Amino acid sequence: MAKKTGYPEVIGWRERISLPEFGIEHIPAKIDTGARTAALHAVDQTVFEVDGERWVEFMIPVHNRRSSGRVRTRVVDEREIKNTGGIPERRLIVRTQLLLGRHRWLIDVSLANRAKMEFDLILGRTAIRRRGILVDPGHSYLLDARKDPKKVKSKTRSKDAEGRR
Repeated sequence: MAKKTGYPEVIGWRERISLPEFGIEHIPAKIDTGARTAALHAVDQTVFEVDGERWVEFMIPVHNRRSSGRVRTRVVDEREIKNTGGIPERRLIVRTQLLLGRHRWLIDVSLANRAKMEFDLILGRTAIRRRGILVDPGHSYLLDARKDPKKVKSKTRSKDAEGRR
């Protein structure tokens, strides 16, 4: 959704997002335009059927979760997705509502064990495609900064990187 000015909203390479249907509020997420699919840290997955449809129950071990209960939701797909090492993994895909700043829409998310990763959630390019959003890879938490300009973080090059040491 573009602003009324016609300009896209600019977000950083990291932003705080919410997945209210899963009880997650304001967790740091990596905006990864190199990844196609969004991925959520989900463990202890159990697949079952309800009225002939596949469902999954799982735990989301993130610290910003409102409740410690298990999540139950319908499986919308299952497909091969390359992990960070480039190795294909078979993953369940679920659909849920995403809140990113003033934006709200449905996204498809793959369930993965991201215990060794820095971010419990990554948003791939299909999650933000056609939403009037541009990613500024040089900044983080731009949506937070609009609420409080002191919170903006930017990547700075070290003196080593600039060759001044």
